[in-house]
Amino acid sequence: MTSAGDPIRVGVAGAAGRMGQTVCRAIEGAEDMVLAGRADPALGVELGEILGDVDVVVDFTQPDTATANALACVRAGVHVVIGTSSFDLEPLRGLDHPPNVFFAPNFAIGAVLMMRYAAEASRVMKRAEIIELHHDGKLDAPSGTAARTAEMMQGDVPIHSVRLPGLVAHQEVILGDVGQTLTIRHDSVDRESFMPGVLLAVRRVGSLTESPVVGLEHLLFDS
Repeated sequence: MTSAGDPIRVGVAGAAGRMGQTVCRAIEGAEDMVLAGRADPALGVELGEILGDVDVVVDFTQPDTATANALACVRAGVHVVIGTSSFDLEPLRGLDHPPNVFFAPNFAIGAVLMMRYAAEASRVMKRAEIIELHHDGKLDAPSGTAARTAEMMQGDVPIHSVRLPGLVAHQEVILGDVGQTLTIRHDSVDRESFMPGVLLAVRRVGSLTESPVVGLEHLLFDS
């Protein structure tokens, strides 16, 4: 593991994908990190080949591989930051291993604020529904962000999913009450919007006092 003052050695799983490439660039631009490994079938590099060289793995892969990737990281003594949504988190609960697991449905700071505000508003508004809109290459529906938002809100909150070319990641929470509506909306128009949150998670995952932790709000707010 890295000594105090040394840069964090980061590996990226799914490094050839659109998010993975963006994460690699962000890590290369961070003064306190070094990109120590890129894993992706498209690059001919398996995750296991880089685990001996890294302190933290950032996973932006597929729902059917993210759980196995995280388990492999933990067993190798490597912390893992997961951005892949709709994967099975249950096998990662209660593991007797020191490395930590952090998962965020959305790494954009504005999206985390949107979710927090929606949760607060749902306590006093009568009903709410969520509309989430993503690019047509997104595999899961509803999105992890929408599912997490509904989970944080009070009441039964229906989710409507839209998949179209030209979109990146967008979500509206519409709340209604007698004679009024309230709309809370967040738009990510570029994948760079997720990078400050990803870098924050990489910096903080090693100091978590419990694992797994779900949600960037736990790194942004005291409560």
